[in-house]
Amino acid sequence: MTDSHAETRTLVLLRHAKAEQGDEGTDDAERALSARGEADAAAAGAWLAHHDLLPDVVICSTARRTRQTWHGVAMGMAGSPPEGGPTGPRPTVRYEPGAYDAHPEELLALVRTADPTARVVLLIAHNPGVSLLSAFLDPETADEEGLRTAELAVHRGAATWTEWGRGGAPVAQRHTARG
Repeated sequence: MTDSHAETRTLVLLRHAKAEQGDEGTDDAERALSARGEADAAAAGAWLAHHDLLPDVVICSTARRTRQTWHGVAMGMAGSPPEGGPTGPRPTVRYEPGAYDAHPEELLALVRTADPTARVVLLIAHNPGVSLLSAFLDPETADEEGLRTAELAVHRGAATWTEWGRGGAPVAQRHTARG
């Protein structure tokens, strides 16, 4: 399916929220969010809802801390009294093992498989891959320190998801969520 006219697509990159250090011998993929991380994930969701960036598709690493980040983001987007945030339509959520410890090219390959009708895709992943993907999409404004925990980089482009590439999606907004 191709678009008859170019429409803006938005990719929101989110580095997972702050995780516990984990005990010696703990598998890195099983590290849980810290209390601060849980609050920051909810704050990220509230920020997305406030800026009308509710995702159509969520691509999330299978690591425990990224799944917990998504849960917190979803709760923050839904809001609860007194926040009263918009819930919007329920997104399609894809838990992708390939997003764990992924290189930016691998993360972009996952984005390119998004539903072609999706206007907003949220990718929740890890550093350094997610930061390098942001720099790849917008080399002009890349932050050499990369994304911090619970930081969002909002990229916008007119190309279809399958056509996204180097320099084709400038950063429109950045936000570090702190709950």
